[in-house]
Amino acid sequence: MSELIIGFHPIEEALKTAGPSSILYVDQQPNKRNNLLSKQATKQHVQIKQVAPAEFDRLVGKQAKHKGAVLLYSPKATASRKLDVKEYLDQLGEKKDALVLFLDGITDPQNLGAILRSADLFNVDLVVIPERRSASQNTTVMKVSAGASRYVPVLTVKNLVREMQTMQQEGFWFYGADMGGDAVHTVKMDGRVALVLGSEGAGLGRLVHDTCDKIIAIPIGGHIDSLNVSVAAGILLYEVRRGTMA
Repeated sequence: MSELIIGFHPIEEALKTAGPSSILYVDQQPNKRNNLLSKQATKQHVQIKQVAPAEFDRLVGKQAKHKGAVLLYSPKATASRKLDVKEYLDQLGEKKDALVLFLDGITDPQNLGAILRSADLFNVDLVVIPERRSASQNTTVMKVSAGASRYVPVLTVKNLVREMQTMQQEGFWFYGADMGGDAVHTVKMDGRVALVLGSEGAGLGRLVHDTCDKIIAIPIGGHIDSLNVSVAAGILLYEVRRGTMA
């Protein structure tokens, strides 16, 4: 399955795993950044096509900020398949400091992309999202994540609660983010940790909330009553990794 990717950094990252059926479209007027992408594409045996501005409009629309480069991305052929939670746990083995992120109802691709970028920076082992009520990994997610979505394993499941319970049986402790929880800096989060984040509007679903082992919150001041969920994800992931990444 192919997808269109725009933006220098997302294209740069995607080219690392691009298969030979991918195509890099670049402006007929060369520039330094597009020359770098073209060199990388050549090394990866990716076809390069120089096109006029009208062709970019046809590919991604007049409003897209492509800056003269668009990648039609197809991944390299692989015999691997997407893992389910049990298979992930089997691969994890005895790892004691595993970190998993569950996302409940994050429907904005901008937020999902930003969360995946933080997940990559803080070495999250797995991100789990539901089949319904969730943004999918599209071009916007790829661009906002600056290519990080290529490196963070994302698993789509039918039932978040069931998968939470499976992981709890394997020693994961689930921390749900909610304004009514304990201040995060007062909570020791070590061992196998799973963070659970809900949407800014609805928050965590009731069953998801009740399945968590502990509810935590980020103390805030000011006049706005909540943080953007992607900002909250970055803060909470830092709190988990603060000791291990020092």
